[in-house]
Parts: sequence; C-alpha cells; structure tokens
Amino acid sequence: MVSQIETAVAEAVTLTSELIRIDTTNTGDPETLVGERVAAEYVAEKLTEVGYEIEYVESGGKNRHNVITRLPGADPSRGALLVHGHLDVVPADPAEWSVHPFSGAIQDGYVWGRGAVDMKDMVGMTLALARHYKREGIVPPRDMVFAFLADEEAGGKFGAQWLVEHRPELFEGVTEAISEVGGFSVTLKDGVRAYLIETAEKGIRWMKLRVRGTAGHGSMIHRDNAVTKLSEAVARLGNHRFPLVLTDSVREFLAGITEITGWDFPEDDLDGAVAKLGNISRMIGATLRDTANPTMLTAGYKSNVIPSVAEAAVDCRILPGRLEAFDRELDEILGPDIEKEWMELPPVETTFDGALVDAMTAAVVGEDPGARALPYMLSGGTDAKAFQSLGIRNFGFAPLKLPAELDFSGLFHGVDERVPVEALEFGTRVLDRFFRTA
Repeated sequence: MVSQIETAVAEAVTLTSELIRIDTTNTGDPETLVGERVAAEYVAEKLTEVGYEIEYVESGGKNRHNVITRLPGADPSRGALLVHGHLDVVPADPAEWSVHPFSGAIQDGYVWGRGAVDMKDMVGMTLALARHYKREGIVPPRDMVFAFLADEEAGGKFGAQWLVEHRPELFEGVTEAISEVGGFSVTLKDGVRAYLIETAEKGIRWMKLRVRGTAGHGSMIHRDNAVTKLSEAVARLGNHRFPLVLTDSVREFLAGITEITGWDFPEDDLDGAVAKLGNISRMIGATLRDTANPTMLTAGYKSNVIPSVAEAAVDCRILPGRLEAFDRELDEILGPDIEKEWMELPPVETTFDGALVDAMTAAVVGEDPGARALPYMLSGGTDAKAFQSLGIRNFGFAPLKLPAELDFSGLFHGVDERVPVEALEFGTRVLDRFFRTA
C-alpha cells in the first residue's frame, strides 16, 4: 500500500512536468512576454479543488497573475511561514535543446524543460504538499502562506514587488520565508554531501549606459562617434576586476567547507582555492566581489550612418554593504560623459541560526543521514528582496539531493535545463518534514 506522503511525492513530479508545459516566458518586454495567467489558473484550480480559498490577484499588466492562499496552523499566535515561488521563466530557443523546452518530458531519470530548476520544481513540490495537507486534514505548527508569483525574472514589478506595495495584508503576520536556490546538495570530500541554504544574496542593478555623439555619414572622419565612446567605456567596465570582499555569509560558508574537507581558503589565492569546489565554483566565486557584466549593445539603424546615440545594458550584482564603494568605482571607470539609468533591488542577508535553521537542518538530515547544512550567499537574486521590506526573514530552501557530477548552477537559464526525478522526490519528503516542524 502506498503511504499518503508517497502519493504527494509522486504528484510533485507530475505537477512539475505539467507546469513546465505551460509557457510562461518572461522577456521583460510587454510586447513579447507570454505572462503567467495560464499557470496561475492551473495553480488556482489545483488549490480550490482540495478546498483552499485563494486570492487570485491580477497585478496591473496583461496576463500577469498571482495566487496566494493561507493554511491555518495549530498556533495562530506564532509568526506565519511564507513559502513563495515564481511562475515565470526566462526565454528558451527550442533549436538549442535536446528536448523541447516546454515539453516537461520525463525521461532518463529527469524532468526536462525551462523552469525545471528555476523554479517550477519548487512550485511543484510546494503545490503537492499544500494539496496533501488539505486533503488529509494535516495542521502545521503555525500558519503557512503559499504564494505563487509573477515576474520574478524581471524584478517582480508585477509580482512580489507589486503585492508588497499594494496588497501587504496578504502577508500579515508572516515573520519568515523560504523560496528558491537553496537546500541543494554539493558532494565534497569522501562523498560527504553539504546542503547549501541561502542566507544572503547580492543586490541587483540592471543598468543602461547611454552615450551621445554627432550623427553623420559613415564614409567621413568622425571624432565624436557615440558607438566608439560607448564601446571603450563598456570594455573598461567589463574588464574591471572589483576588489575581494569577504562577507560574513561567505566566511561562514568557507569555514564550513574547511571543517568538512580540510581545504584551506587563503585570501591571497581565494579564487584558486574556490575552484576546488567544482561545479558550484562559478556561483561561489561570484560572491567574493561585485560584478558588472555587459549583456546588450544597441546603436544605429544603417551600416553607413554614424548614430547620434549608443546604448548598452549591464547586469551589476553588488555585495551587501558595498553600494557606495561600487558607485565610486563605477564613476571612475566610466567617466563623466556616460549617462546612466537603472533599476535597483537591494541585497538580502540574515544569520544562519535560530529554530527555523534547526528545522531545515533536521529535515535534511532526516532524509540524508550524515549530511551537513551550510549557509551560503546567492550570486543572483530572488523575490526575497521584496519580502524583506515587510520585515520578513528570508532563506533559500528548495531541497534537492543531486548527483555529484551534475552541473547544477549551469542549469539556471541554461540549455537542457532539467531536474532529477529522485531529487524532486527527496525534496518533497524533506519539505514535508520541515513544514511539520518549522
């Protein structure tokens, strides 16, 4: 006879696959994005089917929808736990993939498709457990708020940011939250698995640089060429190496790795030492310093016309406490002739302690005896940036037990994004343990 939790575990895999099949591409451009409406309707139906009352919130943009519900707990006087996940995904070109990115194919031990790890896997696990608890009448220790959100991939303007500004009452009483990019395993020396729980993330600044020059015919001499001036500035910025800064979160992570492996992380060769971490070294390495990566260039409309304006997009990620220093360096690198405008989201940081951390650790060890839980800083960003403005303490905890050889960090926004079926099953069991004790 299949146990009740194993029914939910199997459903998590099915829900993840079905969610991937729903194209929720978010290009950030209102003219080309698909929107989250169909996925939000799917989630709403799955919740109402088992008896939840939901808030179905359209957040001001076409097809931009969010679903929020609350499961009462045994002790309503305790702060509520928010479990949030985003429904949107970044674009994917089917020509580059081994399987169609919106197939949700279950093959070779994986669920394949755009969103498999970012983050329809966590949405599938969460939705399966929410349904399981309602069906079986399971009452968690405290209130739980489940939020399925729009627009995380473009900063949350129509998702978490909008809800925090316009509907904060939906999160009344919430004191702590969990979401994506944490709780995944990394196999270290002697096969020991460390599960990395996100306690911090870098700030985001999506910046547009603009240079103005003198328009003219491409055949003539031009000393005031906007494309040339912008290219020089972008090259300086893209080649700049920001200084090494060890935050508390990174120090604690490296100390934990040293304790497990005996590896040293000397500050005079920290980049080289971090390379020992294998597939996650790119993610961890990016938390040692600020970064500013040019991503897009735009100028001109004909090959023989010198344009009067040239623009570049730059993705900046800034460590906690580094904003003023970052701005000073930016001005020195770019000089006075570069116009700058940007959208900015703050860093997030909390400590790796307290009852919630104990519950996360116990849940992981309960399913993987001998495992270790470590804090780490995420080089990217999540909707935690919005929820911290409500005084909520945020963690990344979407648990997955991963094969040692899998380049997990490379799957985010990558080609052939996929999540192991066994990892989804493991994560659902861990979250069940956690939700029952948090």
